[in-house]
Amino acid sequence: MSQSALKARALVETAPSDRSRIRRGAVPILAAAALAALLSGCAKRDSITVGAIPDDYRTTHPIVISEKNQKIDLPVGAGDRGMTGSQRDTLLGFLDGYDKSAAPTLTIQIPSGSANEIAATAAGRDFARLAVTSGIKRDRIVVASYQAASNEISSPVRLSYVTVKAQTDKCGRWPEDMLETSENKHYADYGCSYQNNLAAQMANPADLLGPRKPADIDAENRGKVIDVYRARGISDEFLGNSQVTY
Repeated sequence: MSQSALKARALVETAPSDRSRIRRGAVPILAAAALAALLSGCAKRDSITVGAIPDDYRTTHPIVISEKNQKIDLPVGAGDRGMTGSQRDTLLGFLDGYDKSAAPTLTIQIPSGSANEIAATAAGRDFARLAVTSGIKRDRIVVASYQAASNEISSPVRLSYVTVKAQTDKCGRWPEDMLETSENKHYADYGCSYQNNLAAQMANPADLLGPRKPADIDAENRGKVIDVYRARGISDEFLGNSQVTY
């Protein structure tokens, strides 16, 4: 065999082994690239999903300012002759939340056709007098009647007025077992009690909307405080309230 033929045969015999080495080397590279692409895709999807889950109690249980019907039912006995002492105390506590500047209508509903109709009528008149004494204008008091459910039982006198309150939704919603979930977020009722308590403590719901105008400064009191500070002294008020005796 000639020398050129031997070279050609050698090239033919070595070519498959070279191709196999190239093929074997490419497999790990392709697998690594596919795995990296898969992981990057998963990471992107997780970021979008987690970021879209609402997980803030202020969002799930927002405090809103809206009108709320304040009402109370005062029981009246069939043998009562006018307003009792306990009814007076209860009614004064109920009227303590009445906003005299807004002056909403106070409605007093007296039962009709009940066993205590006469006593409830007398008590209702006393309730109206007490409301006027508390500072509610006469033209803002409406006395009406409602049909009692039965003439054999005593029905209460119902009082109501509308006021603006800060409030949120009712607590105690458990749509699902809080332990049987794969989502990393708060349960449905999380933060509801806190939001309700915060709303109940708001004496002026408008404070949630913006700050109030500062009150006028007491110039005379401010001058006294500055004089004591300049003299490096201690005010009598501080000494009187202090528990330090030395």
